[in-house]
Amino acid sequence: MKPAFERETVDQRIDALMRDSELYKPAGEGPFPIVLQFHGCGGKKKLQERWAAVARAAGWAALVVDSYGHRRISRLEAYATVCTGLQLWGRERAGDLFAAMEWARRQPWVDPNRIVIAGWSHGGWTTLDAMSMTPGRQIENATRIYGLPEEPLQGLAGAFVVYPYQGIGALAPSRGLRIDVPVQAIIGTADSVVGGKSVVRVLNRMRTPSSPIDVAIFEGATHAFDEIEAQDWRIRYDPALTERAHRMYGDFLKSAAART
Repeated sequence: MKPAFERETVDQRIDALMRDSELYKPAGEGPFPIVLQFHGCGGKKKLQERWAAVARAAGWAALVVDSYGHRRISRLEAYATVCTGLQLWGRERAGDLFAAMEWARRQPWVDPNRIVIAGWSHGGWTTLDAMSMTPGRQIENATRIYGLPEEPLQGLAGAFVVYPYQGIGALAPSRGLRIDVPVQAIIGTADSVVGGKSVVRVLNRMRTPSSPIDVAIFEGATHAFDEIEAQDWRIRYDPALTERAHRMYGDFLKSAAART
């Protein structure tokens, strides 16, 4: 494992992230809207490629952000320490999200006013924590990044979270969200990893600037129901529900593009 960061500039974090992240772009020169995808605690997996393909089919670029490569966190270590909450809580990993947002705004082929963030499990925790923190000292203390713009989430057009963790250590349940953009969540009723109905209750109660979080309840869905390759007894891949989720993702992105 790479030693915990002391402090670093946003440019340093961008350089570190982009070494291992993967970019999927539609044909043409753009400017394109872009979705930034944040993997779960197990790390970047093939399921992210399939979700990125949905985004690209909707006319969006997709950046699959790898939060582990530059930290030198192996798959085994991730399951042993990140998935158990021993390191890299959502508020700290939010620094990757803010850096990815800044990277996207700098690209000439990106529409800087149409950026969506999407997160799965731990990535959903990261997404909602990022949307709950106040710019300035609070974000710098949590992420150990300086040099961010006054509004690190400038250009955010929406958030899409799939089976997000919202338990101990999560900021959003108590602080609420400060950014006024549509938020779509997908929660499975048979999720024994982060919880099903309990997460639904948290999201339904969460304070938002205007519209509440749109929570789609997937009956019978386990955690990571969209992961074909899963080898965890708590996970059951469901192709029908995965197709439904992918369809919702494409529709959400198309709606975000039209709205902005």
